[in-house]
Amino acid sequence: MERKAPRRTKERILEVSLGMFNSFGEPNVTTNAIADEMNISPGNLYYHYRSKDEIVTKIFVQFEKEMDELFSMQKDRRANVEDTWFWLHLVFEKIWKYRFIYRDLNDLLSKNRIVETHFKTILQNATKSAERMMHDLKELQQLSASKGEIAAIAVNVVLTATYWHSYAYVMNPRNLDEAKAMGQGVFQVMAMIAPYLTGDARLLFEKLAAEYR
Repeated sequence: MERKAPRRTKERILEVSLGMFNSFGEPNVTTNAIADEMNISPGNLYYHYRSKDEIVTKIFVQFEKEMDELFSMQKDRRANVEDTWFWLHLVFEKIWKYRFIYRDLNDLLSKNRIVETHFKTILQNATKSAERMMHDLKELQQLSASKGEIAAIAVNVVLTATYWHSYAYVMNPRNLDEAKAMGQGVFQVMAMIAPYLTGDARLLFEKLAAEYR
């Protein structure tokens, strides 16, 4: 039991830190505040993590791993419109879980080397996934677009997903409806793909979209 306790404390530090970063913004949270929230001494916290930057890095590594798992999901089989819609929901749920990264992105990029070098890779992988998703739809004859159009849409999809939370927060900073904001983000992304959908795929989009209008 004595050997398990430190590991549990280490995990709890990350859980509490993530919650506080999401609620108050990473720049506004100190290691002392995290220790107070956990009811442990600052020394106990520093025993596990030498600095707040190390905590941020550890959380970011978790986020990167979970995003990579989402990107790998698409390789199992060719995705149709419903699969695409579901996958985008999973992506936006992940963005919400780690929303401080997106909200405080510029600040984190300027001071954390891991975030600076790895977030770019995440965006590149997200763009490749968006392209793969649309090529799947094209092969299923559910989408009609050129290779160049698909590449351009993919960039816009990732751009919208990356900054959607900031936009939603600005529009309603004091009373943000989590579920509604994330669902609306999925709709906005799909709305960029919708003009290129064909036949039943377009009809299905209209049916799914009705829930967000």
